[in-house]
Amino acid sequence: MAVEQPRTGDSSEQRNDTDTALRMQILSTEHWSLLATRSLTYSESFSRVAMFISVLSGAMIAIALVAEADHFGRTFAMIAILILITVLFVGVATIGRVQTINKDDLHWVIGMNRIRNAYLELHPELEKYFVSSRYDDWPGIATTMRLDKVPQRGPKAIMHALQTLPGTLRVIVSIVAAALVGLIAWELGAQTTLCVLVAIAAFFLTAVLLAIWGFKSIGGFWKDISPRFAQPPR
Repeated sequence: MAVEQPRTGDSSEQRNDTDTALRMQILSTEHWSLLATRSLTYSESFSRVAMFISVLSGAMIAIALVAEADHFGRTFAMIAILILITVLFVGVATIGRVQTINKDDLHWVIGMNRIRNAYLELHPELEKYFVSSRYDDWPGIATTMRLDKVPQRGPKAIMHALQTLPGTLRVIVSIVAAALVGLIAWELGAQTTLCVLVAIAAFFLTAVLLAIWGFKSIGGFWKDISPRFAQPPR
């Protein structure tokens, strides 16, 4: 009895289906890994901000207790200055860490966009079902993170920046810096009006310096990124 030989076309088709399934499994595993890493990134960001708020709250309570006990004397001024220096340090360190975490989050989004591009290379007919982007340049990242509608300049851009975690932290840290500088001026014997003016100047100077730091940080990140799947021009 003659043995029926498998057809070459069927064997090749089965091999292609197996390769496609294996690619999808590898890509899905990496995709879930990046999602888990993003979740840990968010958790650390919120934890660092919560730690700073706890330090700030405890510092305000301590300063209030010392002020009540010393009646705003020299002991109060010295302790308050030391406490505010500590709070300022924790705040600046928290801003730096949150900025690093945000850059890490952008890095994971780039990875997921590339994986999404690989999905669509295997099954291009599914593109109409995706709401996230398949491109790893800034327009693609903005689409995935829903930042494509955020203005880049003007008052609305400033309001959006203040709503972010780094932006909110910059305002709080600037207020702490203003209180510290004003208190130091008061301890040195300056008049109340001069103390207020010095504190206001310290607030705006600190806010500007922190904003410049943030822009340089994100600018350095984009310089190190080389998109592999840039969005084609329309």
